[in-house]
Amino acid sequence: MATFVLVHGAWLGGWCWKRIRKRLQAAGHDVFTPTLTGLGERSQILTRDVNLETHILDVVNLIQWEELSNIVLCGHSYGGAVISGVADRIPDRIGSLVYLDAYVLHNGENVAQHVPAIRWQNFMEGAKSVGDGWKIPPIPPEVFNVKDAADAEWMRRQCTMQPIGCFEQAVKLTGKIDQIKNVTFILMTGYAQHSPFSPFRDKAKAKGWRTLTMTCGHMVMFDQPEELSRILLQHSEAQPAELTITA
Repeated sequence: MATFVLVHGAWLGGWCWKRIRKRLQAAGHDVFTPTLTGLGERSQILTRDVNLETHILDVVNLIQWEELSNIVLCGHSYGGAVISGVADRIPDRIGSLVYLDAYVLHNGENVAQHVPAIRWQNFMEGAKSVGDGWKIPPIPPEVFNVKDAADAEWMRRQCTMQPIGCFEQAVKLTGKIDQIKNVTFILMTGYAQHSPFSPFRDKAKAKGWRTLTMTCGHMVMFDQPEELSRILLQHSEAQPAELTITA
């Protein structure tokens, strides 16, 4: 039995993993899908002080208080910045990392510096017009290339505001994350024209990480839940040298 901790991206919540969670649990595994502070069903506690550090501590505390170990820690999109911070704090608890169309930051970097300039401008305009100057409204599902109309409506209904501090705060990494050798980066090719994530796939290759591409939009947990579940299960069952995933 494996233990999965799945960390959602910006504007989302633990709800977005529903299809994946059910499949992994049906296969007999423990699955945790925390909702980060101020988002989803925790949106009532959103304040302007919520930032990347808040979200890193959300996941670190979950792992510590649930007494989890040998975890498959997966981060989607903005969640990639979160899991890097988590893995650097408690590398002894992490068995493997999966970056799912995600930001992979170096020490001192923030998410904002990797967001395309025109998109960041849109973020700032949205925050000013409807977010009290510090909350960024959700990106429409069409931008993420969500094809299914019902899924697009689900996403519109469920997404909540994201505080700017999550994107602007730099991550602090000591280098302990490098103790984790079993790392995979997965790129969604159906999001390529809008995606800031292709450079991270290239960096992953340069680091010697395993890489994989999936032919869907950014919201892979909506578009290809069966395929993603299968990949995560394979990742949990194989030792680093045994798992062969290539682009």
